[in-house]
Order: sequence, then C-alpha cells, then structure tokens
Amino acid sequence: MKIQFDILRKSRDLILKEIDGLSLEELHKIPDGFKNNIAWNVAHIVVTQQLLHYGLSGLNLLCPDDLVEAHRKGTVPTKTFTEEEFEEVKELLMGLPDTLEEDFEAGIFENYKEYPTSTGFVLSSINNAIPFNNFHEGIHYGIIRSIKKFL
Repeated sequence: MKIQFDILRKSRDLILKEIDGLSLEELHKIPDGFKNNIAWNVAHIVVTQQLLHYGLSGLNLLCPDDLVEAHRKGTVPTKTFTEEEFEEVKELLMGLPDTLEEDFEAGIFENYKEYPTSTGFVLSSINNAIPFNNFHEGIHYGIIRSIKKFL
C-alpha cells in the first residue's frame, strides 16, 4: 500500500505546482464549456478523499463541514475563497496524505460502508478506496490542467 500513499503525495505535489502563481481571480474563473473552477477542484479533491476514506469508515472528517458541503460530489462553485481560506485548503491538500497513512497504519479504518461510485467501481474497504481516490484525483488534476489553458 506504500506506493498508493506515494502516488497520492506526488499527485498533490503536481497539483500544487500547476496552480502556483495563479491569482485568486484565475483560481475562481470558470471558462466557457466548464462547470467549475480550479479552486473548486482543489477543495473537491480534499473533500472527496475525506468522504471516501473517513466518512465511509464512520470516522470524523478532518476538514471543516462547510468545506464538505460546498465541494462534495454534485456541487458547483458557490464560494469565493479569500487568500487565507485558500491557503488553508492547500494546507489540507498537502497535509492530509500523511495523516491518512498514519491512520491506515494504526488500523483505524475497521468498518467500511460499501459504496458504488458513479464510475461503476464498488468500494468495499479502505484497501480499494485508497487506489480509487488516486484515480479520482488524477481525473481532477487533468481538469485543473485543462481549465488553466483557458485562463
């Protein structure tokens, strides 16, 4: 499983590099043909990882409830982050993979509620939720790169 945590960290490093130097205005711009923006995608990545791993295991999420409600599956951008708020999101983006690995190694993901994803995968344990989340984050990394081309 170690490789899955390495992949998670690397993909988040790539996201951070992709958005480095973008203004708040650029982070919130929704180009024609898109339904969301870069800021929403970054927050959505944080929220989805928490829901897929902690939420479906019946554990408390490690990010604020308002972030979850505004960026979970099925939402669209309704929030404009301040610089400070988006810095907090980036801190979660970069810090939560270490916490996930520590919690996984500690064995806290004992109970897992089966979840059929919209892509057709059925998640039945933390052991298949972690690789699926990496797949999900790869999709959103691609979306972030696509949006950036239109800024």
